[in-house]
Amino acid sequence: MALLISFRPSSACSISFPFIVKKTSSCKSAKMGSFSTNNISCSVTSSASTMVAQKKLPILLFDVMDTIVRDPFYHDVPAFFRMSMKELLESKHPTSWIEFEKGLITEDELTRKFFKDGRSFDIEGLKNCMRRGYSYLEGVEGLLNSLKKNGYEIHAFTNYPIWYQMIEDELKLSNYLSWTFCSCIFGKRKPDPDFYLEVVKHLNVKASNCIFIDDRMRNVEAAIELGLKGLQFKNADLLRKDLSLLGIDISTNESQDIIEYSS
Repeated sequence: MALLISFRPSSACSISFPFIVKKTSSCKSAKMGSFSTNNISCSVTSSASTMVAQKKLPILLFDVMDTIVRDPFYHDVPAFFRMSMKELLESKHPTSWIEFEKGLITEDELTRKFFKDGRSFDIEGLKNCMRRGYSYLEGVEGLLNSLKKNGYEIHAFTNYPIWYQMIEDELKLSNYLSWTFCSCIFGKRKPDPDFYLEVVKHLNVKASNCIFIDDRMRNVEAAIELGLKGLQFKNADLLRKDLSLLGIDISTNESQDIIEYSS
């Protein structure tokens, strides 16, 4: 049973969520692959029993665009504007999209300054174009499903504006992960080291207890420099192999998965 617990621990430690909660009388340390599992117990006032919260490590941090989800900006948006990618990059404002990703400007402000020359365009048409372009990359949804079934805590760690809500509406990524670390919420973007440090601080674990997956090598390198485990995403099959080498359990009941996906 998964339970979200909100309380203030002692000054010696702080605890973040989610936890897998089990009844137990003692707390033991265990080894999972090459990672140590921290079992943190806490008292919860209850007339029935005392519960112990356990956080399974490592924690998985996934980039979203072109790691989990096809990015329509590169595939569909130039055609929407009837431009080549080169023409679009030359015409758009150099910082407006970055500002939008960091939550520094609103959608209306993006509409006004998306192009350097201030030309108007159909913002709703652009959003619809992107909605149609969102899809899971081949094999990734099955991998996420396996990781979830095996009890791993998974978070999005992505550079994306408030439009991440459109991705959620279309693909329901929250079935597998939490939209915890979005640039538009934290006001920071990868590969800014402060963004990575903010993530580790929020999770309240050692950086080495996090595995970060991203299609962009410079983002992976930034993670590794700060002590996280880093993997570059190329395709789902290679990622499965890379995760297995790090001791991640991705085994699953394939026949049961087929039944669930077809139902």
